[in-house]
Amino acid sequence: MINLVWLVPLIPFLGFLINGLGRNTFSKNLIGFIGSGVILISFIISAGIFLALNNDPNSSQEVFLFDWISAGALKIPVSFLVDQLSSIMLLIITGIGFLIHVYSIGYMHDDEGFGKFFSYLNLFIFFMLLLVLGSNYIVMFIGWEGVGLCSYLLIGFWFTNSSYATAAKKAFVMNRIGDLGFLIAVFMLFSVFGSVEFSKIFPLASHMIPGNSTINLIALLLFVGACGKSAQIPLFTWLPDAMAGPTPVSALIHAATMVTAGIYMIARSHILFDLAPIVQHIIAIIGLATAVLGAIIAMTQTDIKKVLAYSTVSQLGYMFLGLGVGAYTGSFFHVITHAFFKALLFLCAGSVIHAMHHEQDMRHMGGLRKKLPLTFWTMLIGTIAISGIPPFSGFFSKDEILAHVYEQNKVMWAIGVFTAFLTAFYMFRMIFLTFFGKYRGTHHAEEHIHESPSSMTIPLIVLAVLAAIGGALGIPESLGGHHWLSHWLAPVIPQVAENADSATEYTLMAVSVVGAVIAIIIAYFKYVKQDHVPVADEHKRSVLANLSYHKFYIDEIYDAVIRKPLDAISVFFYRVVDNKIIDGIVNGLGWGTSETSKGIRLLQSGNVGFYIFMMVVGIISLLLYTYLSL
Repeated sequence: MINLVWLVPLIPFLGFLINGLGRNTFSKNLIGFIGSGVILISFIISAGIFLALNNDPNSSQEVFLFDWISAGALKIPVSFLVDQLSSIMLLIITGIGFLIHVYSIGYMHDDEGFGKFFSYLNLFIFFMLLLVLGSNYIVMFIGWEGVGLCSYLLIGFWFTNSSYATAAKKAFVMNRIGDLGFLIAVFMLFSVFGSVEFSKIFPLASHMIPGNSTINLIALLLFVGACGKSAQIPLFTWLPDAMAGPTPVSALIHAATMVTAGIYMIARSHILFDLAPIVQHIIAIIGLATAVLGAIIAMTQTDIKKVLAYSTVSQLGYMFLGLGVGAYTGSFFHVITHAFFKALLFLCAGSVIHAMHHEQDMRHMGGLRKKLPLTFWTMLIGTIAISGIPPFSGFFSKDEILAHVYEQNKVMWAIGVFTAFLTAFYMFRMIFLTFFGKYRGTHHAEEHIHESPSSMTIPLIVLAVLAAIGGALGIPESLGGHHWLSHWLAPVIPQVAENADSATEYTLMAVSVVGAVIAIIIAYFKYVKQDHVPVADEHKRSVLANLSYHKFYIDEIYDAVIRKPLDAISVFFYRVVDNKIIDGIVNGLGWGTSETSKGIRLLQSGNVGFYIFMMVVGIISLLLYTYLSL
């Protein structure tokens, strides 16, 4: 079964070709069937590969396809690495990808670009599968760049809206900044190890001394790449703007695929990062800062998708915090649970927006739980999961990260718990503003509110079940579990020994849960009991609330400090260097040639006597030159 892994990315690519070529001739039902069907087939094959590995954990292997580049010492095959880590990623990408495709059939049904949308989704899945299957950094990088391209196409899908097109360009450019770091790191890896293959680099690296300056630089550059793709400070501002794309795109990018690429890459390269403790510390600090910043900004947003977008930024920060303290399994566990509940939350938000006729401002919602009962209950499950309330999935993965952070740094742990408190507050704020109280929209819009079609609600139910029970993958031994995921990933990622005793672990869990419950109670009293609705007037908000609402003016700072100076330099080079100097030299040479030729052509008079005279002058000049040179 493992030898069939090449079919997993190939089949979605075929779906892209078929729907892309037939987008104007196929019916929407056929396009939806093809687009979703190819992902389902890939999921079935991925499940078969997973079962094969489960039956024989030692059966992980490289599946060679063909030699791509062979130039001297540089040999780059196109081959896939099938092991415990990549097999889980295959299930997440194809499984949740399939649910999002099914959801898109209902959500995008009335859109003119239905066929094009599904072809883009299939292409996105193809490149993401290529990223996680690659057995070397070059194949990974092809998938890495591919998802960046597809994100540009999907975020700017409604490109006739200039702000959406700008958001797509922003995502593309900011990702290129990180990608440059990744590419330089790959060049350095080849320079140091003479290969780009994981199977050759990691065994050689394992014998190196920790703290090596070259390895530090390589790890730092890889982290820069991860910052761009996984939206960490300072390259995070593209992710909230990515909400310009259709809601299924938000779910696909924010939940199971693109933003998790950086975490996957670091987990795959954990041997290199273990050799660079300084870089690990930097990762932990930046991850924690991103988690706090994202949570604070999410507290005041009024756009339902923007709340979830900054929530994603914050949760990704949690994952990087885990990576920074060496909790690779814990971070990857949170990738899995986050894929469940964040995909669910975005699709629920899409269901609300669909029912509200594309209204996204929570100030114009309220009282929707009776009109959208299925959407409400599934979204509530996702909200409880992300808030870290047991026994839902988010509790177990978040607790595992915080437990490892506590062992490393108590201050970071305290800040992490505070961030968990904020998460519970802003997520239940979103629930209460959307589904509780009185309806605050127009009477005409209220009459047309209805539950979404089954193509949209069935994926919600499936994801809600996964968000509720997904924590079973990693129940810690202190709670009587076996932590299946840790044992599953052990051949790829060594298990981290648990130093904390059971009493300490219970205390940490209790603190985290109590903090989340207090946050929920505060949100309930403010937004349900007091029926508070966020005000639109900036003068009625506090200074901190205004800073949070305007995202701490980070985009404006980037605009003033980076974009405008670069624009000014570009204008200077265009007007002075390009127009005056470069064009001046080129045009000057042309002008000089033209003017010189005007004078020289006068010598061509057609007078024979003048030609004889010039011939004599030439002969005398040659004789004189010969005489003087003796």
